[in-house]
This record gives sequence, C-alpha cells and structure tokens, in this order.
Amino acid sequence: MTAQAVAATARPRPARAWRAVLRLHQPALFLWGVFVTVVSAVLLWAYGPGGNAAGAAWRRKCTVDLCDLEDYSVDRYHLAFRFSEAAIDFLPILVALWAGGMLIGRELENGTAELAWTQSVSPVRWLATKLAAPAALLTAGTTLLVGLHRLLFDAHQVPKGWNWTDNGTFETNGPIAIAFPLLGLALGALAGLVVRRAAVGLMVAVLATGVARSLVLWAGPHLWPWRTDVSTLPDGYPPMKAAFQGGEGAITSTGAHIPDPCGTAQKACLAAHDIVGHYREYHPSSQFWPLQLTETALILTVTALAVAAAFTLLRRRTA
Repeated sequence: MTAQAVAATARPRPARAWRAVLRLHQPALFLWGVFVTVVSAVLLWAYGPGGNAAGAAWRRKCTVDLCDLEDYSVDRYHLAFRFSEAAIDFLPILVALWAGGMLIGRELENGTAELAWTQSVSPVRWLATKLAAPAALLTAGTTLLVGLHRLLFDAHQVPKGWNWTDNGTFETNGPIAIAFPLLGLALGALAGLVVRRAAVGLMVAVLATGVARSLVLWAGPHLWPWRTDVSTLPDGYPPMKAAFQGGEGAITSTGAHIPDPCGTAQKACLAAHDIVGHYREYHPSSQFWPLQLTETALILTVTALAVAAAFTLLRRRTA
C-alpha cells in the first residue's frame, strides 16, 4: 500500500474532529459568546457603579417601603441582578439542550453521522467529541458567570434585596448552575440518539430535563440533615429564620414529631393528643455549601448515567 493510500484511509486526528465540531456549532458559539459577554457586563456594572449608586440612593432617599420616585438607582440595580440571575439559571441549559438534542438528532436524521462513521471517525469518538466540545465551553462560560454572580451577591446587600434561599439565587450562587447545563447536554444527546430526529429530540430533551430539574430541586433540601428548633406550648412555634424551611408540627410527651392536629385550638385538643410543644425544621446559611455540593453530586450522577446510556445505545446500534 502506498503512502498516499495510507494517508487517505487514516482516521483524522482528534484536533481535526474538534475543529469540525466547532464549525458545526459556529452560530451557537457566537450566540453563546454574546450571551456570556452581555451577562458578565451587567454583573460587573451592578458590582461596580450600579451597586455603589444604589447603596448611596438607599442611604440618602429610601425607607424600608419606598424610594424617591425620581431616583431609579435601586430599581436598576435589582433589575440587573434579577436579569442576570434568570439568564444564568435557564439560558445555559437551553444552549446545552440545543447542542445535545437538536444537533445530534439532526446529524442522525440527515445521515451525516453514519457517513462520518464509515469514512472518518468511529461512533464512540464521534459522540465523545460532540459532547466534550460543548461541555467544555458551557462549563467555562457558566463558571465565569457564577463567579461574577457570587461576587455581586457578597458585595452589595441593598435593602429590599434578596435572600440566599430565594428561588434562582441559591442555584446560581454555586456549582449547581454549572452542573445543570451538563445534565441538559447529556439528556439532549440521549434523546437525539433515541428518536433520531432533530425537532422531536429537542422536545423530548426539554421535557426530560424539566422533569429531572424539578425532581432534583425538590430532593435537594432533603439530601442534608435538617436542623430542628423546638419550643414549649406557651411559646408557640419556634420563630422562622432566613433559611430553607422544612417540616413543622407538634411534639408529644414521648418526643415523637407529628403533624399538628390542633392548630389554634384550645387546651382540650392539645391534652387529648398529648402535645407538649412544637418543632420547626430548617437549613441555616451555614449549610449552604453542604447543600450545594450534595445537590451538585446528584445532578452529576444523573448526568453520568445519561451519558453512559447514550454510549451504550450507540454501541448497540453500530455493532
């Protein structure tokens, strides 16, 4: 066999496969770059001049309930924060779903994937490159945005602002926001391989990711032990704190925690049910990182299972 024939039949180097993937994703890469740049600029503005102006306006013209209607510094500051928070919470996941479900499904639907498998690259390397390239870019961009978001959160606490347990704030303040796009990418790839259609694969991936996200967020607070405050009957329920709220109820003389059967009822009901106090479960701010890391571990576990299922399905279909 001549040297030219060997070169013609040789598989392309991984670098060439990466360049092919980047060319395929070029429009999405451009939009992703614009998104990261815009959100980063908004966060930096709120961290610097926007936050400083909002803090000065609050000290000068605001009360707990109302600001000077002619000074919108506080409103602009909070709008920038909430906009960035919503963008970080959802748009990276949508980009990941597009890269996984839409693009992989389109290549399978058009037959370009099978052509690549027979002429240039193995199915396993094809899928690995399709996942690795967007995963690296999504992780890098989202990590930058999460870091800037946390920098802003720690820098300015203008009153009427936010709490660390707010929906969206908790997720975008740590690695949870970085893990969710990887889950969307994995479920998107799996959906594309299953249905082998671009639009249908994207719809299935959106549905699967939405269900998985909801289940993870529901289970997250229960992955770490709750702290419990108790009180005696004359004191009523323990006071609520700025924390994740868990269960609450009544305590019997044996120490058992039960649903409160009496509410605001009279002493006869309390005595009939042997209730001697009340309890309230919560996660304080000191448990922020345990909650973040355990929830992130759960997301990455589901992601790994989805990736393993995608490679297993691909091997069976191309064996």
